[in-house]
Amino acid sequence: MIITIVGNMEIGSVVRFHRRAAGLTQIELANLAGVGKTVVFDIENNKASIQCNTLQKVLNALNITITFESPLMKEFEEHEKSKS
Repeated sequence: MIITIVGNMEIGSVVRFHRRAAGLTQIELANLAGVGKTVVFDIENNKASIQCNTLQKVLNALNITITFESPLMKEFEEHEKSKS
């Protein structure tokens, strides 16, 4: 699932909605994602200091994908390809 976050929508709300839709408790999601039990609580409450790799584990467990969009994204992708 690809989610576009617009306006003032917060990632925590998206995670909470998907967790509940999956019928998971915060602890069950934490176990599934391989993170500590307070991580899901912190994400759902929009704690500012969540590490990206930790957030990615939780998003992966919920089958949520983050995509980056920018007017320069095509140029960035070409730059990355040229480094290989």
